[in-house]
Amino acid sequence: MLQHFSCRKINVLLKLFPFLSIFPFIFLFNAVNAQTNWHPDSRKKYIILAEQSKSRVAIVDAGSSEIVWEWRPAVRSDIAPQHAHWFEAMSDAKPVKNKKFILACASGGGVALIRIADKKTMFYGYAGGNTHSVALLPDGNIVSASSTGNQLSIFVTTAQAEPEKTVRKDFPLHDGHNLVWDSRKNWLFTVSGNQWITYRYNNEKMNPVLTAADSVSVPDNGAHDLYKMFKKDSLWLSTHAAIFAIHMNNKKIRKVNTRFGENIKSISSGPKGYPTIIIQPKEKWWTDEVLDLAGNPIFRQEGLRIYKARWLL
Repeated sequence: MLQHFSCRKINVLLKLFPFLSIFPFIFLFNAVNAQTNWHPDSRKKYIILAEQSKSRVAIVDAGSSEIVWEWRPAVRSDIAPQHAHWFEAMSDAKPVKNKKFILACASGGGVALIRIADKKTMFYGYAGGNTHSVALLPDGNIVSASSTGNQLSIFVTTAQAEPEKTVRKDFPLHDGHNLVWDSRKNWLFTVSGNQWITYRYNNEKMNPVLTAADSVSVPDNGAHDLYKMFKKDSLWLSTHAAIFAIHMNNKKIRKVNTRFGENIKSISSGPKGYPTIIIQPKEKWWTDEVLDLAGNPIFRQEGLRIYKARWLL
């Protein structure tokens, strides 16, 4: 649990400073305090994981390959025990609101907005139907996409007493797997089957409506991940067979030349010095490593079941 202070690090500290052994309470208190007031170091690169071996969202220091932060609904006091199963098989985790929050969802149907600094669950609800992706709308509402449920769900994120009573509006979407809100263009994007669909949002918080405004064919079926390219007017798209780049301005779609294009669960890019990272399953739908587009390992930890990975940018 105290990822900042692994057993290895504690043993090293005790060898260097034996007197610390007489202050276990102070040491543990500081460790907990550090873990519950976590902020990213601007000199480091971090990767957010949707990690299923422990049904959690985790943040990895890409330089040291250490997990430095995690949000586990099963042990959170702000997630009711009867709702923990909503977050089994974490399926997406994205940085939002200037990298101060993470928006997450799980195949179990749960959707949550988490503040990174103290791990507080700011909102959570239930979409169901094998939820695969989420996006934050400009009024603070949250929209999710569910694959077997064949739906988009908008959650009205007013102060909530009971998640079961949260206002939710559903809209049909075949095999919902991905969502991107483009704040510059004020559009919601998804790829369903072989159609890149653009939705218009009415920006009425208490009565939210999504209206399909455009649809463009893509050159493959089985759409999975859709994610914004870092500071570009383009989107990454992964399908069963390939990775594509969608150029939003001219609506052109091109195949990305890489031998690691098949069955990619997530793709994320960054500025100079950040390789584009992908998740390609080793077993069923998960893996224990994050790769770049050339297949080089960026992070690996045996026993993990990583479903998606995003740069914390």
